[in-house]
Amino acid sequence: MLIYEYLPHELARLGVVAKAAGLDHRRVATQVRLAQERAGRARMLPGEVHHLSELFIAELRRLQWERIAQLMEKERMAAYQPSRDSRAIHYEEQRLQRLMTDVAEAEQSGVTGPQICRYRVYRIGARPTAGCSSPDAPAPVVHLMAPSADAAAERAWAVHGKDGGLYQRGRYRIASVEQVLPEPGELF
Repeated sequence: MLIYEYLPHELARLGVVAKAAGLDHRRVATQVRLAQERAGRARMLPGEVHHLSELFIAELRRLQWERIAQLMEKERMAAYQPSRDSRAIHYEEQRLQRLMTDVAEAEQSGVTGPQICRYRVYRIGARPTAGCSSPDAPAPVVHLMAPSADAAAERAWAVHGKDGGLYQRGRYRIASVEQVLPEPGELF
């Protein structure tokens, strides 16, 4: 069975377009400001070990909100309409093309139809354990795609909990798992 996953940039784009639909200039401007603030805070965070990071997600969302605000002004939209947004239409066409390509490749290899997985992006935070020699040790954060919070925590530990890994076996524990894409309440 082929498993089709949304990519992080697709989740970010889809989330912004869906959230922006029907919003007026004032509400879009508020979202632009919030996205810019989030990106600014993310720039101040320590670097993460993977390409998928809080900064990457925040910048994707900021760019989408700024683009939508500019489009609304240029096209004189009273409220954002995704059907009048050629870039949003193009994103959806790209996503559908990728899905069709995945289906065609699966059929050629004898795999039955695709299953669309509702993978989400989770932020996993770790904290030093009581046995850690330095109470001021950094609290590493990673972002991973997984179907659930439990699966994200298990994957984070499997990847980073090894000797010499980010969690330095026994010195850290996973303290939080938070869904960041799509944002809670967003449906695709």
